[in-house]
Amino acid sequence: MYMSRVEIDFNNRKNLKKLSNLNAYHSWVEESFPDEIKNKTRTRKLWRIEQLKGKNYLLLVSETKPDLDQLEKYGVKGTASTKVYDSFLNKLKNGDIARFKVVLNPTISIKNDVNKSKRGKIVPLKSSEFANYLLDRSLKNGFSLNEDDFLITERKIVPFKHSKNSKRINLNQVTYEGKLKITDKDKMIETLTSGIGKKKAYGFGLMTIILDN
Repeated sequence: MYMSRVEIDFNNRKNLKKLSNLNAYHSWVEESFPDEIKNKTRTRKLWRIEQLKGKNYLLLVSETKPDLDQLEKYGVKGTASTKVYDSFLNKLKNGDIARFKVVLNPTISIKNDVNKSKRGKIVPLKSSEFANYLLDRSLKNGFSLNEDDFLITERKIVPFKHSKNSKRINLNQVTYEGKLKITDKDKMIETLTSGIGKKKAYGFGLMTIILDN
């Protein structure tokens, strides 16, 4: 696994125009892996927009290395970098305390009362349910926390369309930050590399942690 990042060049007006929706970022990420496009293969990538010291970065976790030139397509030249993520993941232990950040799209699947075998309808949660959404998914994702361990630091409503011809919907983009305790190292690694929740290809689900020493 690899973790990469690049500073987004928002001073470029063309970039501001082109990076106007989640699909544009999704395409940017996919185009950063030209070998996969050539071979018609696709691996999971997790990404999100990260603000650090007044600058905006595209943060990316992937199974293979991205092409740094392609990663800089909408970035500041010379700012793209990548590192092996496994070296960090292999250090994790049960009982470790870590600061975390994750951007999620809190939803729930509601089953059809008539046809139970049919896939449930995905509906957004109310803001009062956002905290429990993460709490309810903590242990099965390899960590524990309680209500006092984290905050919802940002909430946005972002428009989204799967394609030009599909209906536009609004997605809740909710940022959680706090402290967690690793309870199952293997599940935690799966969470950090595969993400949490829905719309992972569109900037949701990437959890990052910093160990408290």
